[in-house]
Amino acid sequence: MKKVFIITGANGFLGNNLVRELVKDKNNEVRALVLPDDQIHSLDGLNCKIYKGDVTKKDSLNAIFAIEESNTELYVIHCAAIVYIKAKYNPKVYEVNVNGTKNIIDQVLKTKAKLVYVSSVHAIPEKPNHAVITETKDFDPKQVVGEYAKTKAETAKYVLEMVEKKGLNACIVHPSGIIGPNDFGSSHLTQLLIDFANGKLKACVHGGYDFVDVRDVVSGIIQACYKGKKGSCYILSNRYVPVKELLDIVSQVRNIKKVKFVLPMWLAKLTAPLSEKYYTMLKQPPLYTKYSLYTLTSNSNFSNQKAKKELNYKTRDFEKTIKDTVLWLEEQGRIH
Repeated sequence: MKKVFIITGANGFLGNNLVRELVKDKNNEVRALVLPDDQIHSLDGLNCKIYKGDVTKKDSLNAIFAIEESNTELYVIHCAAIVYIKAKYNPKVYEVNVNGTKNIIDQVLKTKAKLVYVSSVHAIPEKPNHAVITETKDFDPKQVVGEYAKTKAETAKYVLEMVEKKGLNACIVHPSGIIGPNDFGSSHLTQLLIDFANGKLKACVHGGYDFVDVRDVVSGIIQACYKGKKGSCYILSNRYVPVKELLDIVSQVRNIKKVKFVLPMWLAKLTAPLSEKYYTMLKQPPLYTKYSLYTLTSNSNFSNQKAKKELNYKTRDFEKTIKDTVLWLEEQGRIH
C-alpha cells in the first residue's frame, strides 16, 4: 500500500528534519506544505512535492489533500505553528495555532487520514515541587503560562474532543525544547549557540530546561504515525540541561573559553524587556524574554517512558546533539 505523508510547516526547523527522514524511504510520497511567500531553501534537493498553502485559509489546503488512488495510507503530521515567546500579544498566534489546526482536522476527517498533532510540553499543566510530569488528557489554557502555551493547550483539547465526537484518528506528541541541526530559520536556542560561539555572549543565566534532539523528535513522530494509539498523547523529551552546561559543551567542541558570568535570575528578569527590544532592532529571535526566563525556572521534569514503551522512542547523548549542531552551523558559515 502506498504511503503519503503531508507535513505542514515543512520548511520549518522540525518540518524540514521530518522531510529529510521520510524521503530516505523511496516508497514514501512526501508532500510539503509551505506558506506562499516563505523561503524554502531548507527543502532544497529533497525529493518532496511542495504545495503552497496557508493553514488559516481552508481552500488553500484542498490540493495537498487530494488523493486519487484508493490504495493509499495517508498520514498528516501537523507541525505548522507560531512558537511565540515575546511579551506583546500577537493575534496571529491564535489564528495559526488554533484555527489553523481546526482547518487541518476538517481535511483529515474528509480524507480519513491519520493525524499526528505536534503540540508542546508547554500545553501540559506544570506540577509543583518539580514532581514528575507525565501525559494528561486534561488540557486547560487557564492552567498554563504564556500565549503560545495557551493556544497549544486549547488545540490539544480540541483534537481529543474531535477524537471522541467525530472519530478523528489522531494522536498528540509533546516535544520539549527542540535543538539540533538544520535550523535554517534560527530558533532562539540556535541563536544562543551562534552568539556564544561567535564571542557575542559573555554571560548566561541560572536555570535550564529539558532539551531534546530534533532528530529524536522526528523518529518519535514517525513512529507515532504507525504505532500511536488513537486519542493518546506522548511526551518526546530528553533530560534537564542547565544553560551553563549547554554552553560549556559548545566551548569544549569549539575549543573556546567557557562562559564566566552566570547572571542571577532577578537581574535577567530586570533586563529582559531591554533584551527583547534590542533583538527586535537586530531582527533576530530574542534570547531572553520574560517568558523564556520563566521557562528556564519552570518544572521541566518530564517523563518520556510512555513514548519509549509504545513508540520505541530513543534519545541520543546530548553532547552529540551539540557537536552535530555546531558542526552544521560551521558548515553553513554561521559560526566563524
